[in-house]
Amino acid sequence: MNRTLADNRMKKFISKNSIWLILIVIVAVVTIIKPVFLTPGNLQTLITTESIKGILAFGIMFAILSKGIDLTPGATVAFVSVICASLAQTADASRKILGFGPLPGWLIFLIGIAIGAVIGLIIGAIIAYTKIPPFIATLGGQLILRAASKMYSSIPVSSLSDDFRFFGKGNILGIPMIVVIFVIMFILSAILLTKTRFGRNVFAIGGNDSAARVAGINVEKNLMLVYMWCSICAAIGGVLLAGRTGSADPSTYGLNYELDAIAAATVGGTSHTGGVCRISGVLAGILILGVINNALILMGVDDNMTNIIKGLIIVGAVILDMRKNAKKV
Repeated sequence: MNRTLADNRMKKFISKNSIWLILIVIVAVVTIIKPVFLTPGNLQTLITTESIKGILAFGIMFAILSKGIDLTPGATVAFVSVICASLAQTADASRKILGFGPLPGWLIFLIGIAIGAVIGLIIGAIIAYTKIPPFIATLGGQLILRAASKMYSSIPVSSLSDDFRFFGKGNILGIPMIVVIFVIMFILSAILLTKTRFGRNVFAIGGNDSAARVAGINVEKNLMLVYMWCSICAAIGGVLLAGRTGSADPSTYGLNYELDAIAAATVGGTSHTGGVCRISGVLAGILILGVINNALILMGVDDNMTNIIKGLIIVGAVILDMRKNAKKV
């Protein structure tokens, strides 16, 4: 009897933490193949590189949880980074877009968040009140934002102030600021998801929006908040990317970032049928994709093969999710 109970507990533990066990196995395999993987310098590079896409994943998981999708985060990264970079250009920049010196870095950060909130509010309102599929609404938003970025500046914006760059290049007690912000966003996302009425409402909407309405949930309002949060996460990513690189390129910044974020959320167990999500799983998904990306770079695999592998991972994760849900029916 005790042995059966212990076996059941073990199976439950493995099932609940399978994504983390997979991460451990992948890390072990990569370390055997490329021992340099576990060096402090490489690990810092890995975490710093994946932090921006990870922040985007914390936003996109809410859209997927509500049985939607958001394709705008990459374009939002480009749009916000270009605008914020133009506000951070030093007085001696040769190609200043604005005719005055740089604003304080913290103020630019807040402006970036405000821009992201407005973008998300508009997209969320379109989805909530016109009832068009989120895929179509956000695809249109993606094209508009990418074009708007290039119209705002046809050239990369550079020569940025040091206090603005602190968000992407600075550190606190030896920890990169970009990682500190990633951890803060993880904590905020976890609180929103598990400790607030908003999080409970999103779970309910993703599970069955008709039942959510009957229960008195304002579906339209909550959908607007979902896409607002998603865009805020993308806007923060845009500020961090510009700060880290010291410039903003409207053509290349944020390109396909939304796909990596969707992949991380999907691999982490966020169900595309709605109503199922674990923030710890999304964190593991971010790390798994980061480890795989880093390992492929260390092995000298080209970008095309990397994208093929990512595509297979996404498709495989969705197939497993569909099979898991089919068994529950």
